[in-house]
Amino acid sequence: MATVHPSSVDIAGTAWPVYKLEALVAGLVTCLILALITGSAQLGVLIGAAILVTRWSIGYAATRRRPVRRTHRVLSAH
Repeated sequence: MATVHPSSVDIAGTAWPVYKLEALVAGLVTCLILALITGSAQLGVLIGAAILVTRWSIGYAATRRRPVRRTHRVLSAH
């Protein structure tokens, strides 16, 4: 049985849920903006990582509440 993710992006043959990509982008953008504004890469990395983990956790929890559809694959005789 194959699992069908309701909203995913195919990257190098692997289905990535959109919430993971959103978390990565949010963390990187926050890190870069704070590093430019404050001049402190340490602060940017710390706050960016916190935002990334928060968004990732919220997305994971939201997908666990929704039922995942499973599809059956039929093997062909070819």
